[in-house]
Amino acid sequence: MAAQKINEALEHIAKAEKYLKTGFLKWKPDYDSAATEYGKAAVAFKNAKQFDQAREAWLREAEAHENNKALFHAAKAYEQAGMMLKEMQRLPEAVQLIEKASMMYLENGTPDTAAIALERAGKLIENVSPEKAVQLYQQAASVFENEERLRQALEMLGKASRLLVRGRRLDEAALSLQKEKSIYKEIENYPTCYKKTIAQVLVHLHRNDYVAAERCVRESYSIPGFNGSEDCAALEQLLEGYDQQDQDQVSEVCNSPLFKYMDNDYAKLGLTLVVPGGGIKKKSPNATQDKARGSAAVGSHADEEEDEYSGGLC
Repeated sequence: MAAQKINEALEHIAKAEKYLKTGFLKWKPDYDSAATEYGKAAVAFKNAKQFDQAREAWLREAEAHENNKALFHAAKAYEQAGMMLKEMQRLPEAVQLIEKASMMYLENGTPDTAAIALERAGKLIENVSPEKAVQLYQQAASVFENEERLRQALEMLGKASRLLVRGRRLDEAALSLQKEKSIYKEIENYPTCYKKTIAQVLVHLHRNDYVAAERCVRESYSIPGFNGSEDCAALEQLLEGYDQQDQDQVSEVCNSPLFKYMDNDYAKLGLTLVVPGGGIKKKSPNATQDKARGSAAVGSHADEEEDEYSGGLC
């Protein structure tokens, strides 16, 4: 079966090369017919599991389409060649070809297809090179945003943000989350804005930037419904505990369902959040209300209180 498919492919290549030849009565190559034959050859090679030969045939098809000014079809052929490289586990090379295809889609005036190609490339490379995947998702988001397809743009930005958090690129993650939040606010999806605010605060606290975290919450008061929401109350409690170096209070907030059932990458930020000072409880609610009792009263109250989170992470 494989040998039959290979012979079939070779016949198509021979036909394609014949279409490209010129002579006394044929001054111009027939790029369109040649491209068709190369495409048929590529499919036959693929069915025979000859992925490298299939890749080469699709590259020839792409070149023929380019010579014929058929950019969309050339881009499709480059994408197919990229998928053959994927089958061969040559992922960086596969991504390069798919990126090239996306540029052609843009040049051809089909930006949606370009963005989808970029997303496909991001998925291919995500486990090998998260940095490259972030770049591809951000590019796809930019294309979707330019086309005012904001929901698709948000999906791409969300993938980029999570990868940035996973890679501990927290400064970039903070910027990416802010971009997400701005678009969610623009489309009036306010409840998701609240969730993005939680993620932002966790990122800022892991950056040891309490001021940025506090400012993030303060600025969110302008979002309809945020002030008075359970998200707002939880964040205020979290910031209070962090500021007072109260690991118990921080742990209690981070172990609440509101935090634990976020996207996994953000939930992990909550579960690994450690307050400054080594997690030693500094203040109790009574001491906060009545500072005159002094540090001795604080210690006494802490001894009486059963502390289920003492000394540990969330």
